[in-house]
Amino acid sequence: MGVKKKKDRHVAALAACHQDLETLRSFTDVEGKNLASLLLRCVQLTDGVPQINCIKQIVPLLEKEANNGVCDPIIRSCLDILAGIYLSLSLKNPLKKVLASSLNGLPELFLTECEHSFTRRLRDELKATDPYSYRKVIDNLAACLENFHLGIASVNNLLENVLHFLQRSLTEILQENRKFAGNHIVQTQLMNDLLVGIRVSVPLVQKVPGFQGNLWKASSSPIWQSMCGLLSMFTEFLCDDDLLQTLQSTSGLAVILFIKTMFDPPEKIPGLISSLLLRSVDCARAPEWFLSSCRSLCCAELSGSALLFLCQGALAMLDWQDGSMGLPGEALLLDAAQVLFALSSQIKESTLEMFLSRILTSWTSSAIGVLRSSSPALKSSLSGNSSLAERLLEYVYTHWEHPLDALRHQTRLIFSNLLQMHGLTVQGACLTTDPFFASLTESLLQLEWHVKGKYTCLCCLVEYLGIEHVLAVDETIPSQILEVMGDQSLVPYASSLLETMFKTHKSRLKSQAVDGTWIDQLHETWISPLLCILCEGNLNQKSYVIDYYLPKLLNCGPESLSYMVKILQTSADAKFESCSSRGALGALMACLRTARAHGHLQSAAAPWGSLVSTGRIKQGLVHQHCQVRLDTLGLLCESNRSTEVVSAEEMQLIQFFITYNLNTQSPGVRQQICSLLKKLFCRIQESSQVLYKWEQSLSKQEAENELHRQHPSVSLQQYKNFMSSICDSLFEALFPGSSYPTRFSALTILGSIADVFPVSQGKIPTVYQLSHDIDAGRIQTLLECFSSAFEEVKFLAFDLLMKLTKTGVQFQDSEKLQDLFQAALELSTSTKPHDCVTASCLLNLLIGRDALPASLPACSQGQRVACGAGEESALAVERNTLVVIKCLLENLEDEISQAEQSLLRAAASFPMYGRVHCVTGALQRLPLNSLALVREWTPVVEKLLVVSYRLSAVVSPVIQSSSPEGLIPMDTDSESASRLQVILNEIQPRDTNDYFSHAKVLKEHPSFDLDDLNANMPNIDAASEMKGKEGKPCDVTAQMVLVCCWRSMKEVALLLGTLCQLLPMRPGPDSAEGLLRVEQVKDMGDYFKQHLLQSRHRGAFELAYTGFVKLTETLNRCSDVSLQKLPEQWLWSVFEDIKSSDPSSKLCATRRSAGIPFYIQALLASEPKKGKMDLLKVTMKELISLAGPTDDSQSTVPQVHALNILTALFRDTRLGENIIPYVTDGAKAAILGFTSPVWAVRNSSTLLFSTLITRIFGVKRAKDELSKKNRLTGREFFSRFPELYPFLLKQLETVANTVDSDTEELNRHPSMFLLLLVLGRLYPSPMDGTASALSMAPFVPFIMRCGRSPVYRSREMAARALVPFVMIDQIPRTIRTLLATLPERTDQCFRQNHIHGVLLQVFHLLQAYADSKHRTNSDFQQELTDITLCTKAKLWLATRQNPCLVTRAVCIDTVFLLTCCLDRPAKGHQPVLESLDIWEEVNGIIAGSELITGFPYTFTVPGLPQYLQSLTKLAIAAVVAMTAKAGEQARNVPISFSQLLQSTFSEVRSLTLDALLERFSATAQGGAEKAQPPLLPKAGQKFLVMAMKETHPECFCKILKVLHCMDLSEWLPLTECCVHRTPKEFLVWTMDVASTERSEIQGRALRLASKVIVQYVQTCEESRDSAAPELKQWVQLVVSSCQDHLSTETRLAAAEVLTSTTPYFLTNPQLILGLQDTLALWRCVFALLQSEEQVVRDAAAEVVMAALSQGNAAQSTEFASCQVDAPIALTLGLDILCDLLQQWDQLAPGVPILLRWLLGEADDFADCVVSSSQVDDDYLFEKTDVSFWAETLVFVKCLYKHLFQLLSRPGPRPASPPSLQPLRRTVSEQQRLLSDLFRKLPPNAVFLKTAEVTRLRLQEERTLACQRLLALLEGQDQEKSQVLNASESPPEAPSATSGRTC
Repeated sequence: MGVKKKKDRHVAALAACHQDLETLRSFTDVEGKNLASLLLRCVQLTDGVPQINCIKQIVPLLEKEANNGVCDPIIRSCLDILAGIYLSLSLKNPLKKVLASSLNGLPELFLTECEHSFTRRLRDELKATDPYSYRKVIDNLAACLENFHLGIASVNNLLENVLHFLQRSLTEILQENRKFAGNHIVQTQLMNDLLVGIRVSVPLVQKVPGFQGNLWKASSSPIWQSMCGLLSMFTEFLCDDDLLQTLQSTSGLAVILFIKTMFDPPEKIPGLISSLLLRSVDCARAPEWFLSSCRSLCCAELSGSALLFLCQGALAMLDWQDGSMGLPGEALLLDAAQVLFALSSQIKESTLEMFLSRILTSWTSSAIGVLRSSSPALKSSLSGNSSLAERLLEYVYTHWEHPLDALRHQTRLIFSNLLQMHGLTVQGACLTTDPFFASLTESLLQLEWHVKGKYTCLCCLVEYLGIEHVLAVDETIPSQILEVMGDQSLVPYASSLLETMFKTHKSRLKSQAVDGTWIDQLHETWISPLLCILCEGNLNQKSYVIDYYLPKLLNCGPESLSYMVKILQTSADAKFESCSSRGALGALMACLRTARAHGHLQSAAAPWGSLVSTGRIKQGLVHQHCQVRLDTLGLLCESNRSTEVVSAEEMQLIQFFITYNLNTQSPGVRQQICSLLKKLFCRIQESSQVLYKWEQSLSKQEAENELHRQHPSVSLQQYKNFMSSICDSLFEALFPGSSYPTRFSALTILGSIADVFPVSQGKIPTVYQLSHDIDAGRIQTLLECFSSAFEEVKFLAFDLLMKLTKTGVQFQDSEKLQDLFQAALELSTSTKPHDCVTASCLLNLLIGRDALPASLPACSQGQRVACGAGEESALAVERNTLVVIKCLLENLEDEISQAEQSLLRAAASFPMYGRVHCVTGALQRLPLNSLALVREWTPVVEKLLVVSYRLSAVVSPVIQSSSPEGLIPMDTDSESASRLQVILNEIQPRDTNDYFSHAKVLKEHPSFDLDDLNANMPNIDAASEMKGKEGKPCDVTAQMVLVCCWRSMKEVALLLGTLCQLLPMRPGPDSAEGLLRVEQVKDMGDYFKQHLLQSRHRGAFELAYTGFVKLTETLNRCSDVSLQKLPEQWLWSVFEDIKSSDPSSKLCATRRSAGIPFYIQALLASEPKKGKMDLLKVTMKELISLAGPTDDSQSTVPQVHALNILTALFRDTRLGENIIPYVTDGAKAAILGFTSPVWAVRNSSTLLFSTLITRIFGVKRAKDELSKKNRLTGREFFSRFPELYPFLLKQLETVANTVDSDTEELNRHPSMFLLLLVLGRLYPSPMDGTASALSMAPFVPFIMRCGRSPVYRSREMAARALVPFVMIDQIPRTIRTLLATLPERTDQCFRQNHIHGVLLQVFHLLQAYADSKHRTNSDFQQELTDITLCTKAKLWLATRQNPCLVTRAVCIDTVFLLTCCLDRPAKGHQPVLESLDIWEEVNGIIAGSELITGFPYTFTVPGLPQYLQSLTKLAIAAVVAMTAKAGEQARNVPISFSQLLQSTFSEVRSLTLDALLERFSATAQGGAEKAQPPLLPKAGQKFLVMAMKETHPECFCKILKVLHCMDLSEWLPLTECCVHRTPKEFLVWTMDVASTERSEIQGRALRLASKVIVQYVQTCEESRDSAAPELKQWVQLVVSSCQDHLSTETRLAAAEVLTSTTPYFLTNPQLILGLQDTLALWRCVFALLQSEEQVVRDAAAEVVMAALSQGNAAQSTEFASCQVDAPIALTLGLDILCDLLQQWDQLAPGVPILLRWLLGEADDFADCVVSSSQVDDDYLFEKTDVSFWAETLVFVKCLYKHLFQLLSRPGPRPASPPSLQPLRRTVSEQQRLLSDLFRKLPPNAVFLKTAEVTRLRLQEERTLACQRLLALLEGQDQEKSQVLNASESPPEAPSATSGRTC
């Protein structure tokens, strides 16, 4: 845990004027001890911190002088100078407060003189006349009034002057503000000055004694006149909505305070303010001064904000405590509440909503103060049952899930205060039994747990009433809350509620306990459910519980830790955890980590010694679950004490962890690992400083006394060794071919080491420095990381190199600098996009290291030499950057000139975006605001702009083409060339390049007919062939041209954005300062406008948007008013373009308006968010008007643009709550636009609607489309958007009234779907109450009617939308009403659409009802009985009397749902199904159905598949029920499983197989189902026959799965009689299926074949030889199933098979399969352990765990009882294999096979190299051999290490067999070939030929390793044999299997 360094405290020094200095000098004494000397020394200091010490000496010095009893002139002058110094200091300067604090302690003798001095000085200050100097005076007034007695006295002396100054200054500042309208920077500053002035007036009236008494209240008094003037101004501010709302708010406070101060008599003040709030002021009786000052408040119409801030002033400025205002005060309190509630329904602006919530909170606090001594009438009005309390609760329920966090917090405070209010109204009564509290608790607990407000309100209830009454209602509440902690959005609320409940319960139990048993009850209630979740819960639950709740619980009850550890330790010992779970071990590590991080484990020894063993820690460090590994690492790294010494054992475990955990695929896990290790390094650094201090202070005698403790020098040496070892491991991980995760982790950790252990400066010792372990080889390793295809790796390596260069590490040999620079230049024109990032990193490294080669152009070199050797490094970097940019610009200009001739050639040979990227990268590393060489930079910046515009002009025709992605055909035949000509002609007018007038055939191809080509395409000759960089012909594809163009536009945009953001701007045209002129900035704006408005390619305009945002932000901060107004001008300009859009416009009306929304977004993003957002308001108003429906069909293009722009703005999170007021209008536009006859309008409306749904209901967080997590109550929705209530209701009514008209026309009502989608996301809350103007009841009949729609999807939506509108207790009645509308059996005329809609509504309502109640509830059973009786009357709809299969299916689904709901009896009653004879009805339906009589239909009949599935589910339920009831006896079952399985329809067979598979799986796993009667007699025979005949793949797969689940003894012997195949033939058939069928069947067949073959081998041991061919075929099948190109499912099946057969084939002491095949299976295990999919690797690790569990595989290992990750499983597997080779006595034949594994596919290596060298480089994004996880060299190192140890063991070594001779020859040939290939590589091939170099180096390492082992086999001296490179040698990590005996 790192410790933040304290920032250096900087305090501006005080100063005195020249005259005061001379005065001080004249008064100083010789000794320098008087006050003048002290002050002179003080003002001569240049740092404010020592001046503070001087000021603190003033009062003690004056106390000594006071003993003389005389204030001499020297002291008088010094006090006067002190007054001047005080007033000269800025308000935020700490010296001002220090000086005031000192002067407050001034001796009484000097107080009068000091007061006179302050008064005189302040009087001079008040004479200021410049409006821009008023702020300083106002700040001084504020400082004088802030706890400064002399200041208050001085202000009181000058009260008349002060009031006059405030009135004058505020007036002039307001006039100045109006003068600068439009200049928001100046206006903001002036409004802040106004705000400070108003704020000063409040303490002025409150604190100055001059306002006491009534003398100043005379109308002729200047003070009175100034007060009236100020009151008039504050009233004007309050009513001016153009001012800042904080200014209005403060004005409201000041108005009430001034009225309170000026009005007489005081007892009438509440009545006066109440009349102001209610707009009922009696002007005839009001004082004249009040009317003249507050006329706008009395007579004019007040805005909602003004009224709101008046309420705030009344609540804040009046005295509400203890009812001091009497009955008028109580009346005012109630009136204020009514006003606030009225405003709450009107105010929709987010900032005003926030003000309102705070004011309501203030109102409840005031009410609490009044209630403590109030009248009975007020208590009745404020009790919990009063209408006012109901309004408060309604406000809470409406806003408790508001998007604003601050508003939700205020809602909680309001609810908490409401509880206190009701408590005060029932003082003396028992609160826990109070009806209001009881009903409130019950209603809250009835709410579903997804409601966030439930948690906060329950918190308040528990805090106020205690926990007992809540647990009495439901004691399972802790478990219920823990269950919802899998949802991240609810976790903070749930954990806070749990913490509150736990603390409350613990304190209550502890206070009531008489013995220690209370802790057991606490553990039973709170700890046991927690441990259950930690061990058994899902992954999200565990993670969130550990992160949020566990720390809080341990902080509240640390004594529970030992209990938790004891339970978890026991569980971890007893269980073998599943691979998908953290289990008890994970829970244990999480608890220990949390406990240690929060200080509950006091010493490092405690966790390992008494609580958990080291072996358990190592299991956690390599556990298969990543979070267990992280928690275990956190246990080692984290500590609440940053200086806690890291023990040697901890360091060993950390080293062990790093060995196996660098290659982690999850980005989040990698980040956490790096973060935790950085905490460890910080601990080492901090504790080392403590150790150094201890070592220095330790005397010899103390050393003798401290023999029992480790000497600090020993710990420091351990630190050094550990850090060096860590760095060695990390650099070793950067080997050739290492994966991206490994490199990212290693480089990040190395960067952390460089940061944490700084370069030693001065005498401060440093325990470790990374630079000491860096040599030239490691520098080269870091440089090679630049060749990675991942930008993060490049940047991490670059940052690390830059950190190392500061330490003086030798960077590179001078002769290699030229090669590096040349490689960078070549990479900057590569056709591979990621190469330009490499080039940028190389160039920046050379610049920063001052290592540019001496061969740069002469002009540049001359400039470079002129720098001189003594220049500072910053200036050298600036000059180097200038040189490189000039070089890049020169090359870029030449390339642009060539591109202007042929863009094809540029795209193929030198795409220009790389050069621009390098320029931008170089500029971004410079402090462009403080350049030293401004004169040299000016022409460079101008040239950069010119070149950027030229480059953009070259590539823009492609980007602005109507089809940029397909501009160049991918093929190069004549037909494609002719198509190309058509496309080029389309954009020809926009470009004059040769490229745009002729199509080029770029490469001669055998299939080309040049004669035909020339006939169609004139002017094509041999010159049209393109040459690549190496002179080879190359194809220029559409991809190449497009990437060249859009990336060029991207880089130009980013370059321009960087320039305008970072370069200083010239203040004037003639100024020499700055680098950008105003004209250049405007040109950039015009460029971005043209580019954004006309580009079609998304990648181009998205990145242009990024640059444009930088420009607009710069303009917003600019002091030039003309530049400030540019965004507004551009906005109106683009609106004019949009309004005048027509089909011929250049603006893109397709592609979601392309860059136009981005352009608008960028302009609005620059507007200050704290201002009035005027630009946003006018923009939204304009867009809403354009987006509305129009009668003019010609004007749909502007409407489309407006809808697309609105979509982008509503999606923009930066606009936040400022966009919410426009949601209503946006929703109206979207819904109405969906009815447009124009497709483009409907499409854009759909996109807008989707965005609004997300903005209103939140980002979708569940798979369910209508998840409760993304829903709102009707009250909350319509309270936020009240205008949508009548709109949606009217639209729905219009749709519903015509949806089933009798006319023949089919009216689909396109807006119906959107209406139902919105309404379906609303739900009624039990807290809504009955009386509401926004009731959801009016929607219900219209939604029901929408169920008659002729559109199937609309009927479904209507059914889903109806459910949330019906309260749970109203569902049964609604269902019965709907069922009554269905036709009778005898009706002749009915519509199937109507029937379908009603049945769907019944089904969904019944489903919701079933999910909401417990089945044992008797009322629930009675309601279901009534529903069932009504349903039985309509069951004819499920029979063949109903000709429609769709409605028949829904009716059957309803019956099936009813049977599921009624399958359990209520207590004391017989089963409802029995009493209703429902199964008889079901049997009748099935007996008369097509399942019995046959199907006369084909699949062309609508609804047949759905009907079959519904009917089959019902039939299965009936068969299961009847079979269970009848037992073994025959019963009148309408159909059997055999009949269902013989159906000709796959849907029927599939569902039947699912039911049987569930039964067989349960039987196979637990055996509990065996007592039940069989569902399918002779199942084995039937499934065997079906397996041979089944043709449907899904059913066939399920049959194989059923056979696999069944006991083989039940069906394998029957194969011959059933399917005429012997078991051996059946095995062969199964293996044939596994090798030929598709992946899901292949996996099932492989599992079945493996189970059969194990059974066959076990039962036929004497005839194994006869089974050899089958065993061979099975091995080949398993090997082929492990190949990388196969599906994940197939490889998982192979891993599962290997796991199940491990004891029989892999670890069997008898080699049943023979050595070759057994090793082939082991090779499969190792291949799967290196798979790209994590799930496959985890499954392969199970194989190793199964092998470890076999007694013959290893005698003992600490990992045998836990799940381990793939990296260590690889090591363990090789360890096991080496042991087995010795046990089998097969070293001689086995070692050559393993050596071939080590060497790899050596025979094909030469062919691979040749083919790779011939690969054309023209394909930009062709995938290479780079792997994302698997690392070949890791397996090579591990295998080499184990073979080396195996061959080095004492005992007989296997003789070198002749079979090794071919291997030796292969090794020699490979060494020769590798040497030749390495010699042919160009310089810096690692950057230019990365893939080829990596491949060669990997094979080189394989060859060297194999050569060394061959030499070892021949008995050569180990020291003389070749070894792996030092940097690539196998890491000497702690043994993975310590404790194993060989």
